[in-house]
Amino acid sequence: MLFKIGFLPITFIDLIDVLIVTTLIYKLYQFLKGSVAIRMFLGLLLILLFSVVGDLFNMSALSWIMSGLKTVWLLAFVIVFQPELRRLLIYLGQNKLIQKFVRVGDLNFTDQLVNTALDLSKKNYGALIVILRDMGLKNIIETGLMIQAKLSDQLLSSVFIPRSPLHDGAVVLQDDIIIAAKCLLPLSQNPDLDPSLGTRHRAALGLSEQSDAFILIVSEETGMISYAENGKLVRGLTENLLRKKLDEIFSVKPEEKTGWHFNLLTNN
Repeated sequence: MLFKIGFLPITFIDLIDVLIVTTLIYKLYQFLKGSVAIRMFLGLLLILLFSVVGDLFNMSALSWIMSGLKTVWLLAFVIVFQPELRRLLIYLGQNKLIQKFVRVGDLNFTDQLVNTALDLSKKNYGALIVILRDMGLKNIIETGLMIQAKLSDQLLSSVFIPRSPLHDGAVVLQDDIIIAAKCLLPLSQNPDLDPSLGTRHRAALGLSEQSDAFILIVSEETGMISYAENGKLVRGLTENLLRKKLDEIFSVKPEEKTGWHFNLLTNN
């Protein structure tokens, strides 16, 4: 025991417990801040506070009422705010510490990306595909519509059909999962860019300047395949060059094949 607060003995484990809970609540508050869910979250915290007060001072009636409200509010929180909870799970899954121990999804998805790019190029369908790496892009994902579906070249191609309501904007991939579509990307403000570059290429460059994402672009005007990475744009890719680049970045390395591998997909 380290010390006492009134009749409560405080141990080192208690301090660690309080620190962990405080950190979790603060991180959850940061994640929900600015969304509608934050109001329910603050209401839930208020109920928990009243519940603790009731337990500390042996207020039976208050403790009984608060206990019932806690159950109702938790159920309502889960039901009403499923999208926010789904985004929270995605955010946790992007944590670098977790990704070191758990390989999420199948990294051998380069064939599907190449097939999609070639198919769209032949049809002159414009496309913008963002592939996440180490840096999470929650702010970008939240501008689009959540999909959370396993990647397939047919599904990815169908998103960019001109008649599709999702064809404007970018698709965001996390390994072999299509996270969201119709996402908005920041445009590059580089004054030295070729003035002939369209919005898709400027958006791809803009995101590559601010993150480590790999962005694949298919031009609607020419069908040319390009990619943006680390603030640089490489245009006019052939099938072989595209496949080589994707394999270089995203293929499973030999040392990773001997490790643990999990394929995680939320079925909606």
